[in-house]
Amino acid sequence: MTSPVLKRSVPVLAGLVVVLVACAWLSLGVGPSGATWSDVPDLLGGTADPTTRDILLRVRLPRLILAALVGAALSGAGVVFQAVLRNPLADPYILGVSGGAALGAVLFTSVVGNAALGSALGRPGAAFGGALATLFLLSLARVRGHTEPTVLLLVGVVLNAFYSAVILFLLTAGDASRFRGALFYLVGSMASASSLPWSVLVSIAAFVAVGLGLLLIVSHRLNLLAFGEEVAGHLGVDSEKTVWGAVAGASLITAAAVAFTGLVGFVGLIVPHLVRTLAGPDHRLLLPASALGGASFLVLADTVARTVVAPGEMPVGVVTALVGGPFFLFLFLKHLRER
Repeated sequence: MTSPVLKRSVPVLAGLVVVLVACAWLSLGVGPSGATWSDVPDLLGGTADPTTRDILLRVRLPRLILAALVGAALSGAGVVFQAVLRNPLADPYILGVSGGAALGAVLFTSVVGNAALGSALGRPGAAFGGALATLFLLSLARVRGHTEPTVLLLVGVVLNAFYSAVILFLLTAGDASRFRGALFYLVGSMASASSLPWSVLVSIAAFVAVGLGLLLIVSHRLNLLAFGEEVAGHLGVDSEKTVWGAVAGASLITAAAVAFTGLVGFVGLIVPHLVRTLAGPDHRLLLPASALGGASFLVLADTVARTVVAPGEMPVGVVTALVGGPFFLFLFLKHLRER
């Protein structure tokens, strides 16, 4: 990192870590079941009653961790897709990459079932394959190395509609009572976190860490790609390898994010744009800052989703869509005016 970026990164990342800790503390202490922040010291001291212990450790903590991992992954993927495609509207959900990953995960579960290996490794792996298949379909829309943003959005809408229909069929075929769970998966929900074994959470964390690590390695090259692949090539960057490496890393973390939670939308669109105003355009700082910001955003959104209609809950994707829909419309109209 250059000195100015290094100097700016310390306060920015430190501030975002503080925000994430605050959101996590809020999430851990809020809920319809009665456990509050005052019970956390008892939990740490080993004096909490069994009911409170189960609520905090088996319900809220896994959900908090899953939301943070998914938020970090989707935000990081959004940064990369926006950089590679040089399109401010790019997002794994809008492009259909999340839908392809979700379909791959559902297909794997339909064939193999929820065995331990399938839950921890096979399902994210199948989701990764689905994400790569979607990227191949998107590449067909490129003409002379360029893709019109409106064409890309239309292709993403079509793919999302198709994927959602197939997922809904696979999840409800032969058992109409599963419709509610299928609907939650299509919108995106953290409700399954408490039923997931810790091995699955560890697996998701490993996929996200590896993917973000690969993206950080090529983050300095993403800065050069912002000037175009031809210019980046003249500056010594192997544009094709960089693009495919970045896309593969973004697809990996997207797959890990949606494999168990479903189609959580707009996180990869909202957070990178907001963080960019704070961290600047340098991807060496923007990428980790967006990951931290995305983790905080989705932890907070999930806290709202499970408390605003308590004792029931709504899918977290409803909250992100209520925020992301108007945000996307604003960016789209701004893009049209600039064109």
